[in-house]
Amino acid sequence: MITRRNLLSRIGAAGGAGIMAAAMQSLGLFGTAAAGASEPTPLPADFGKGKHVIVLGAGISGLVAAYELEQAGFVVTLLEARGRVGGRAWTIRDGDTLEMNGEATQTAKFSPGAYFNAGPARLPSFHHGMLGYARKFGVPLEVEVNSSRSAYIAAADGSRIRMRAAINDTRGYISELLAKAINQGALDQAITPEEKAKLLPLLKGYGDLKPDYTFKGTERSGFSTPPGAGTSSFAEAAAPVPLDTLLANPQLPMMQFEDALYMQATMFEPVGGMDQISVGIERNLKRRAIRNMEVQRIRQTTKGVEVSATDTAGGGSYVVKGDYIVCTIPFPVLAKIDTDFPKPIKDAIAGVEYDFSNKIAFDAPRFWEREQIYGGITFTGGDTSLIWYPSTGLHSERGMLLGCYTSGARAREVAKQPLEQQIATARAVIDRVHPGHGVDCINPLVINWSKVPYSLGPWPAWNGVATGPGQEGHIDKPGFRLLCQPTGRVVFASAALSQTPGWQEGGLQSAHAAVAMIAKQVMAQAVADPRRAAA
Repeated sequence: MITRRNLLSRIGAAGGAGIMAAAMQSLGLFGTAAAGASEPTPLPADFGKGKHVIVLGAGISGLVAAYELEQAGFVVTLLEARGRVGGRAWTIRDGDTLEMNGEATQTAKFSPGAYFNAGPARLPSFHHGMLGYARKFGVPLEVEVNSSRSAYIAAADGSRIRMRAAINDTRGYISELLAKAINQGALDQAITPEEKAKLLPLLKGYGDLKPDYTFKGTERSGFSTPPGAGTSSFAEAAAPVPLDTLLANPQLPMMQFEDALYMQATMFEPVGGMDQISVGIERNLKRRAIRNMEVQRIRQTTKGVEVSATDTAGGGSYVVKGDYIVCTIPFPVLAKIDTDFPKPIKDAIAGVEYDFSNKIAFDAPRFWEREQIYGGITFTGGDTSLIWYPSTGLHSERGMLLGCYTSGARAREVAKQPLEQQIATARAVIDRVHPGHGVDCINPLVINWSKVPYSLGPWPAWNGVATGPGQEGHIDKPGFRLLCQPTGRVVFASAALSQTPGWQEGGLQSAHAAVAMIAKQVMAQAVADPRRAAA
C-alpha cells in the first residue's frame, strides 16, 4: 500500500528536497500545524537527515515530539530538568518523595501496589492520540470507573443523596412537571398535537411516571425492599427524595458530571499508573532523555541554536548546539530562564497566568466498597470538592483514596494553608460522608501544583482562573496565538498551546503541530538553497 510517507520518500529520492516541498504543499501538509489532529504530519524516514533538534522537557509534548522527529530522521537531544519523564503525568509510589517550593519534603508510604496519580488520572475514549500511542507502545489500559451511581452528592450539613436517586428522582419530577404543562395546554403554542402525542409517552418512560403522568418514585433510584427468593420478598422502589430536598443540596448540579463529553464512559487509565505511557514512549526513543538538566540559557542565530544547562544531580554545566528547538518548558518556568527571544515573545510568556490545583491522597481500607461504591466520585463542594474512589484493586484490602481535587480560585486560597490543615480538612470531609472512617485514612500526601518545581501550576488559565467551561475549546488570546507560532528556530509545544490545556491529548496535538512547523522550516530552507539541502 502506498502511504503519504512512502509517496513523499519516492518523490524526494527522484526530485530532491525542492520537489518534495511542492508535493507536501499540494498534499496540504503545510499550514496544518494548528489543526490539532491526533495524527502527525507524515514525513519520510530520512527527511531530517543531518539536522539536530533539541527538545526541552520530557513531558508528553516533549516525548511525542522527540519520537516523531526521530522517526523522520532528525537527531534529537531531549533534556529534562526532573529525574523522571512524564511532566504532569506523575505517578507517585511507595517510597517516592514529593518536593514543593516552601514545603517540607513528603515521602509516600503506601500499601503494596498502591499508587497516586498526582496529575492526570483518566483518558477519555475519544482521545485517540493518547490511546493510539498506548497501543503502539504496548502500554496496557484498563477501565477507569469515572462515575458511580452508588456514590453521593453530599452537603456541608452531613446530608447525602445517592447519585442514582439524585439523577432519577430529579428526572422524574421534571418529567411530571413537563407532562402536566403539556396536558394543561400550557405549551400548545410551542408544540403541535402530533408532537404532543409523541412527547408524552417519551416523558412517561424517561421519568418512569405512573399512567396518570405523576411521579411516585422509581426502582432506578434504588429499593426500599430489595428483591428476594420466591414470593416472600417483592421488590419495592425507595420513596423518592422530596423535590425541595434535592434542590436544597448544593451539589445537585454535579449529577450532570458524566454528561460532559470529557467525562463520559468509557474512560481509561494505564495499568500501573498514568506515567506508563510516558515511560512507554521514552522506551522507544533512539536517544533517551537526559535527566536532571536544568536549562539556564537559550540562544539562537540564523544558522542554529544553543542551550546551556546545569546538571542538578552530578554537577557541572553543559552546552548543546543544534539546528532547532522544541521548547515544552511550562511558561512560568520559561519566564525565569535567560533567553534572547524578541520582546513580544518574552512579554507573552511572562503574561501567561497559570491556574491552581490541589490533590490529597490517603492510603485506606476499602470501607466505601461496603457501601456499594466501586470507583466513581462523591461530590462534596467546599475546599476539597470531591472524594474520588479507586477503580483498581477492587475487593483488595486497601486502596488509594483521593480526598481532594480542586482547582481555580478556591484551590489558590487552600494552597496557602499549612499542609497539616489541608490534610485535616480533607479527612474531616471524608468522615462527614463516611462517618467513623476519617481515622482510617492514613499516610496522606498533598500536592499543590502551583508549588511544584519545573511546573509552577497545572495548566494555563487563558480565560482567567476559575472561569469554568470556557477554559477548554474556546481559547483565542493574542498571547496564545503568538506562542503557537515559531520564533526563529524555536517552536513551543505543550498542552498549554492546545484547546484542551488540562488534558494530555492537547500536549500530544501541540507536539505534532511543532513537528510540522519544524518540517515547514526545513522545507523552506531546502527550496531556498537546494544544493545545501542535498548536501
